[in-house]
Parts: sequence; structure tokens; C-alpha cells
Amino acid sequence: MSVAFRRESDEEHKEPRFELPIPAGANLVTPRGLALIEARVAMLEAGLTEATGEEARAALARDLRYWRTRRITAEVAPAPAGDEVAFGTRVTFRLSNTVRTIAIVGHDEADPAAGSIAFTAPLAWAMLGMLSGEKVAFNGREDAIEVLAILPGDDRAGG
Repeated sequence: MSVAFRRESDEEHKEPRFELPIPAGANLVTPRGLALIEARVAMLEAGLTEATGEEARAALARDLRYWRTRRITAEVAPAPAGDEVAFGTRVTFRLSNTVRTIAIVGHDEADPAAGSIAFTAPLAWAMLGMLSGEKVAFNGREDAIEVLAILPGDDRAGG
């Protein structure tokens, strides 16, 4: 007998909708990151009041729970001094003969394509605490990363 004739409804074959996973550890944010979280909460709250349809409302409510949790747990990190690689700094470095600049930011603010990575990313983790001119091992290679410049983060770079 065909499945179409046996099932009671389409609901029993839908994928379950799980809560969005919250990254482990502290929810460090830059001032810009906190503003982005606030904007996301406001957008979702507005969308929830305008949404029609139970499925759309459920998806918005789930996203809103995540972002409200992120807003409540957000800890604005102190501004970095800029003399060593830290949360909120922009770092210019050489890796595999390629020079790149990244901002080290919180999980929700990270956008690798735009040049910002989470402070828990392996690349950021390898450089934290380094000074300009220092080299560090990465991916099993000694002296793989050379820090060329460190600047306090700014809104243009995502940090």
C-alpha cells in the first residue's frame, strides 16, 4: 500500500525543528556586535507581529528566542589597547605568503567573507596575545603566521 494511503497527516513526516544552538562559553561582543544583536531582535519582533501562518510564526519565534538569549548573555568586551592581538583588534598577518587583515569579534558578528572571525576560531586562537613582528605555529607548521600590524577594531572592519 502506498504511503499516501497510510499516513494520517503530513505533520508526522516533517523534520523536527530544533532550537538554534548557542555557542559554548562567554558571549563576548564588540559594541558593534551588541548593536547588531539589538537590531536583529527588533527586526524579528516586528516580523513576528506581522507574520501570518503558523509555520512562519514558529520559525520567527524560534529565531527570536535565540537572539533574545544572545542579547541577555552579551558581554561587551573592553576596548583593546591595540599593542597585542586580542578580542576586538584588527590584525594584518602573513600566512602562506599571503597577507590578510581580519577583525577578531564575537560569534554572532563573525563573517569570514567580510574579514571578521570569531575569537574562538583556530586562526584567531593561534594569534591571541601575539605582538607585531612575532611568528607562531599554525596547522602543524612552525612560524606559519607572522603578525605584521595590530590595530584597535573599528566599525568598518567588523570589530
